[in-house]
Amino acid sequence: MSKLLFKLRGVPEDEADDIRELLTENNVDFYETSPGNWGFSMPGIWLNDEDAFENARALIDEYQKERVVSAREEYARLKSEGKNRTFLDWVKEKPASFIFYIMIIGAVLYLQYLLVAGLGE
Repeated sequence: MSKLLFKLRGVPEDEADDIRELLTENNVDFYETSPGNWGFSMPGIWLNDEDAFENARALIDEYQKERVVSAREEYARLKSEGKNRTFLDWVKEKPASFIFYIMIIGAVLYLQYLLVAGLGE
């Protein structure tokens, strides 16, 4: 019976490719499901053989530990060089989007205020 090994929803494509490559190199028999036409299905990597789950999970866990370490090192390097992207950088790049989101948030808060004020009468 098949067993879900790794959920692919929200996973960067480079990480998914690395996981596929890792499993292939270690001769783990797997198949992949897509999110479907409307994105409702579970995208994931499934094992054909449940007995291989522990070994495959250990491989993925080790890979993810290494990925975390390298991502933290990259972030520290960018931060020390002053090249890390911040919220203010995003606002400078897309001021219209920022203003739009602030207006939407303001409208929602205003409508909630009207609702609460209306209940108090």
